[in-house]
Amino acid sequence: MQTTLADFLIGSDDAEEAKSIIEKCVHCGFCTATCPTYQLVGDELDGPRGRIYLMKQVLEGNELSQSTRKHLDRCLTCRNCESTCPSGVTYGRLVDIGRVIVDERLDTAGMRRPTKERLIRWALREGLTRPRLFGAAMRVGQIMRPALPEVVRRKIPVRQAVVPGGEVSTRKHERKMLLLEGCVQPTMSPNINLATARVLDKAGVELVVARKAGCCGAIRYHTGDHDGGLDDMRRNIDAWWPHVSNGVNTLVINASGCGAMVKEYAHLLRNDPAYAERARVISALAKDLSEVLPELMPVLTNGIQSTSTQEPVAYHPPCTLQHGQRLKGVVEPLLAAFGIEVRLCADSHLCCGSAGTYSVLQPEFSMRLRDDKLKKLTQTGAQTIATANIGCISHLQSGTMQPVVHWVELIDRVLANGNGAAKVLEDKAA
Repeated sequence: MQTTLADFLIGSDDAEEAKSIIEKCVHCGFCTATCPTYQLVGDELDGPRGRIYLMKQVLEGNELSQSTRKHLDRCLTCRNCESTCPSGVTYGRLVDIGRVIVDERLDTAGMRRPTKERLIRWALREGLTRPRLFGAAMRVGQIMRPALPEVVRRKIPVRQAVVPGGEVSTRKHERKMLLLEGCVQPTMSPNINLATARVLDKAGVELVVARKAGCCGAIRYHTGDHDGGLDDMRRNIDAWWPHVSNGVNTLVINASGCGAMVKEYAHLLRNDPAYAERARVISALAKDLSEVLPELMPVLTNGIQSTSTQEPVAYHPPCTLQHGQRLKGVVEPLLAAFGIEVRLCADSHLCCGSAGTYSVLQPEFSMRLRDDKLKKLTQTGAQTIATANIGCISHLQSGTMQPVVHWVELIDRVLANGNGAAKVLEDKAA
C-alpha cells in the first residue's frame, strides 16, 4: 500500500516505521477473518485492513475526525491479525504509532478527548502502575465489595488466600533467575508468583526480585503515553542490570502481557544511545515461564505419572502469548506431563476481551467477547479454566463462578508434597 508521508511527519522515526509497515499490506483481507472486533460488528473500519487504511490517511495528512480515533480505540491490539498475515505486517506497532499521531493531531485541532476519558486514562496509568497504591486501593475495594454496584464489584476479585503449605523455603540454589513481579498480580493473585517460586525451587532454581523494577511499561505505552512507557522500561533495565552483570542470565515472566512488552524493549529503545545495547540484552534474557520449564522437566516430573490423573482443565491461551510472543501450543504439553488433561475451546485463537486496559476503556465490546469466550470454554466440559496472564484471569473470573487460575498453579498443586515454598529473594541493595 503505497504511502507518502505528510511534510510535518518527514524525519519522524515513528512515522517512517509506520509507513514501512503499511507498505507491506497487500489488501488480502485474511486479517478480517481473525479479528475479534470485525466479527462483532462486521464493519471494515473495525478490522485491521480498514484501520490500516485510516492510518494511511493519517500519515498522508488527510483530514481526521473523532471517528478515526473511535475505530483505533476499538482495536484490542490482540495481534491475531499478525499471526494470519501472509505479508508480515506488524500491525501492533502500527496501531501504537497511529493512535499517538491521531491524538496529537486531534488535540491540535481542538478535538481533545472528553474530560471523563482523559481522567480514566490518567487513573489507569497512575493507579495500575504503582503496586503500593493499587494494593491499598484493592484491599479497600475488597472490604467494601459486597456493598458495591455490580458493575464495580465484578472488577474487584475476592481476596485470594495464600495456599496451604506456602511457607518460605530456606534453601539456597546456585542457579538464580530474575522474576518480574508485575504491577497488579501480587495483589490480585499472589499465589501465581508463589507457585512459580515453588515450582522452580523444586527444579533447583532460586528467584530474585529487583525491588526497583516496576511496571513493564505496557500500560502507559499502549494508552498513548510513549514517553512514560519508555521511562518505565529504562527504570527496569537499571534495576535488573546489576544482576545481569553478576551472571543472572534469565528473566522469568509469568504474565504473558508483560513478557510481550519486555521482549520489545530492544526495538522500542533501539535509538536510545544510553539504553539500546542493554535493552537488547534484556529482551534476549526475557523468557515466558513456559519457555523456562521444558529444560527443567526431567527433574520436576521425576515420579509423576504422565497419564491423566487430574481433572481436565479448559485452557485459554492469551493473545499476548500466542500472537504477541508467538508461543503457541507450549503450555499444553507441560500440563500433560503432569497428568493434566487440557481442553482447548472452539476459536481458541480469539481474544477474551481483557486486552490490558481495554476492558475498562471499551466495556461493551470487552464484555461481549468475554461472554462468548466463557460460553465456549464451558462447552469443553472442564470445571476449571487455566490461562497465562493476570488480565485474562481477572477478566474471565468476573463472568463465571468456575475457578480461573494460572497454569503454573496447577503444576504447583501436583508437586505439592509438603516441601514448602521457594524463597523469593528481595534485592536488598536496591
